[in-house]
Amino acid sequence: MLEKVFENGLWHSRFIILLAVFFGLIGAILLFVVASFDIYETAKYVISTYITHSHPEHFHEEVVGGIIGAVDLYLIGVVMIIFSFGLYELFISDIDPAKDKDGCENQLLAVHSLDQLKDKISKVIVMVLVVGFFQKVGHTTYNGALDLLYLALSITAVAVGLYFLSKVGKSH
Repeated sequence: MLEKVFENGLWHSRFIILLAVFFGLIGAILLFVVASFDIYETAKYVISTYITHSHPEHFHEEVVGGIIGAVDLYLIGVVMIIFSFGLYELFISDIDPAKDKDGCENQLLAVHSLDQLKDKISKVIVMVLVVGFFQKVGHTTYNGALDLLYLALSITAVAVGLYFLSKVGKSH
């Protein structure tokens, strides 16, 4: 009897995961709100610049950097959503509204193992890093041919990395 009570308690302790699910979703919502405000502020800046016919120095870099920064936040929000959905499906229950009328599961957020959750999250994190890389590249000044060679090599390395990342998990 003591063993049964202990095992029941142990099994029900999995509901502590709901804290991570709940706060992960709150984090995702906050990231989406902040990114949306960033886009709004960038749009205001662009509109006011064109209305006043001024053209500040580094205008394009600031606009592109602001938008890329917002995309970065959106992607991190997506990581939080995937994390929350995956934990819920792995430890609590399948998400019934994610299934269509025929009972087929939406594969976008479906997670059936910790490895699958890790793979989905790691791919989005790599995309966050790529977006961050291109944001930094936009604010870098190039002082010679060697700097441009380094830029070309780094873009090639990112492209090769993304190519191999797209091949992970696919069977031929």
